[in-house]
Amino acid sequence: MTDHLFRPQFTPAIQRVLERLYSETIEQDPFRRAEAQSAGLNHDGEHEFYPAMAGARMPVTPEFGALLYVLARSSGARHIVEFGTSFGVSTLFLAVALRDNGGGRLVTTEFVPQKAASAAANLHEAGLADLVDIRIGDAMTTLARDVPQPIDLILLDASKGLYLDILRLLEPGLRQRGLVVSDRADLDGGDGGRAGAYLAYLSNPANGYRMASITTEALGQNFAHDIAVRV
Repeated sequence: MTDHLFRPQFTPAIQRVLERLYSETIEQDPFRRAEAQSAGLNHDGEHEFYPAMAGARMPVTPEFGALLYVLARSSGARHIVEFGTSFGVSTLFLAVALRDNGGGRLVTTEFVPQKAASAAANLHEAGLADLVDIRIGDAMTTLARDVPQPIDLILLDASKGLYLDILRLLEPGLRQRGLVVSDRADLDGGDGGRAGAYLAYLSNPANGYRMASITTEALGQNFAHDIAVRV
């Protein structure tokens, strides 16, 4: 799962952390996913999938991580908000971009305390902890206060049914030409169409966004990602 795409930009310390986390993903995540599937939980859009996968890394793919870096770097991002820290792989990619942009602040939120602690340790090992504020708990609460503005980039990478709620919570602080990036919003998981409503919201020009979608592949799976710019 490791990939040369993210190597040129990063220090040896950051590279070591990423390679370790991707190696752990290859070793552990397929077994965790098989356990979740045996309990009838087949993908990220389903209720209770994330608790069942609490010990899994579930990182962004290397290609998507590299794209996150490029998006944040090229847009000159200084203020980033992330929904879904997990073990901090996507957080690392975004924090490197902040560092290379001259500094800034990344607020990220994670529901599982053990994952947040692991992410904090990974960021410290990579030398990026000073750029990141990790918050633990319900994102609708943790992201309702003290979020840096104007927001340059929002990453949505946790419970799909909350994507639209989180976007609407953060939208007042999102700058013009700010980016909204989401992972696997196509997985609706029987949540009453809430993830589908998120995609419909971004796709409607009246709401002020223009959107594109891409797909990456890792561990024999295809992963859909959506990128929108506020116009």
